[in-house]
Amino acid sequence: MIPDGYTDLASGKIASVVTYLEMVERPPLADISSIAIRTGVQLRPVQNPGLDWYRARYRQAGAQWFWFSRLEMTDEQLATVLHLPTNELYLAEREGSEIGIAELDRSEPPNVEITSFALFSESIGKGLGRPFMTQLLDRAWDGSTARVWLHTCNLDGPAALTFYMKCGFRPYKRAIEVADDPRIRGILPEDTAPHVPIIR
Repeated sequence: MIPDGYTDLASGKIASVVTYLEMVERPPLADISSIAIRTGVQLRPVQNPGLDWYRARYRQAGAQWFWFSRLEMTDEQLATVLHLPTNELYLAEREGSEIGIAELDRSEPPNVEITSFALFSESIGKGLGRPFMTQLLDRAWDGSTARVWLHTCNLDGPAALTFYMKCGFRPYKRAIEVADDPRIRGILPEDTAPHVPIIR
């Protein structure tokens, strides 16, 4: 257990406060086809994505927020995850342009985890997140799902936690995550996330 007060981190480490959120019943969702027509946002399932294609979009979606867990995987490890029958990858598109990515993990039914959800930076702040999430939730609650959950942290986009709560997720747990700085390890460029200084 981490004691109250300040706890020093070793040089080369980063830390974040992680908030876990959940839904335990399907929320009322607007008609998906009308959302797609009105907003232009559509979800496209991606089957067996190429690893370079996936890594490029994963970086595009989350590098600025310190997404690095999939980037440190070997080709074999990443391919195994992406090709699991319980893993679903979606590309959000609007007017022929890619605007974001999301993933669902159904490996522990009846729970479904949203393992990633992100708009690309050029699509943030344009009202596209809610129709994107609505369509993803419609898919997540398909079948025998009893709970949908995700987590975010204070290194994520500043509006992420509030957005998830407005979508109907309820916070239920916090944790502290400590990791080696991915910029020092060469997983992310050193100029990534300049608001978080590198301490060697």
